[in-house]
Amino acid sequence: MHLALILAGVSRDDEVVCSSLTFAGAANPIVYQGARPVFVDSDTKTWCMDAQLLAEELDACARHGRLPKAVVLVHLYGQTGDVEGVRAVCAAHDIVLIEDAAEALGARCGRSAAGALGDFGTYSFNGNKIITTSGGGMLVTHDAALADRARYLATQARDPAPHYEHSVIGYNYRLSNVLAAIGRAQLQALGDRVEQKRRVFHRYAAHLAETPGIDFMPEPQHGTSTRWLTVVTVDAAKFGASRDEVRARLEARDIESRAIWKPMHTQPVFEGCRSVGGRVSEVLFETGLCLPSGTQLTESEIDRVTETILETPHGV
Repeated sequence: MHLALILAGVSRDDEVVCSSLTFAGAANPIVYQGARPVFVDSDTKTWCMDAQLLAEELDACARHGRLPKAVVLVHLYGQTGDVEGVRAVCAAHDIVLIEDAAEALGARCGRSAAGALGDFGTYSFNGNKIITTSGGGMLVTHDAALADRARYLATQARDPAPHYEHSVIGYNYRLSNVLAAIGRAQLQALGDRVEQKRRVFHRYAAHLAETPGIDFMPEPQHGTSTRWLTVVTVDAAKFGASRDEVRARLEARDIESRAIWKPMHTQPVFEGCRSVGGRVSEVLFETGLCLPSGTQLTESEIDRVTETILETPHGV
């Protein structure tokens, strides 16, 4: 992400629009460049950046003669946001689009892969991802010259010379050969991993989809989600227990679950940053819960999770 922002020309005092409902790793590199993040709320169909809110924000920026340098669209929990809508808005203002596909490797938007429709795409290979090298990630672009520049910057920006010559500041961002080999081998199983993740989701849905007050993260018609994480929302009034009560009950049974990402516009570290909308992501944070979603989960383990959830309102 940091390299993508550098290649997009982001520098001190620039603004970069970013999805608010995301992990801090999408927003922190904006600050590395001395730029200011502007956070845009989610839509209810994808939980990703609201293209209409983005259009309104960019139109307002254009009227004031100060457009952001880039837009970071985060694909959340294994599915793509409204890439076509966001891309059209960015193109209308000639703004670089960076797709953060850290959580969405293997997801599709139409016939295209998540991360392949913007000017840049970024992926994560951390230990909890669908493909893992234990750490690190990948930057992709259709521009060969920019790809070469990224490789140069990622390897300490060593100039072509018989000695160590450096004309710009570089970074040690390369993935080791060993980790890259591990990742390449796992890519052969990506399709199987996606099927396993979706199997986990469908097992949960079979038990919980008809339960009043329990809803699942929607899958938009424009693409196919990997269901990297199975995520539900809990309406306490309808279900009879709150999200936090469900999480506590699961924890009491040694079952780990987590609240969804706390929106960036509500994080103390980004206090004072401008935000557009916010209520959708705030409600999702208040009600959303990520359930165990590993590819090795057995049907009986999934059933144990759902039984615990269904017991929660009754205090069993």
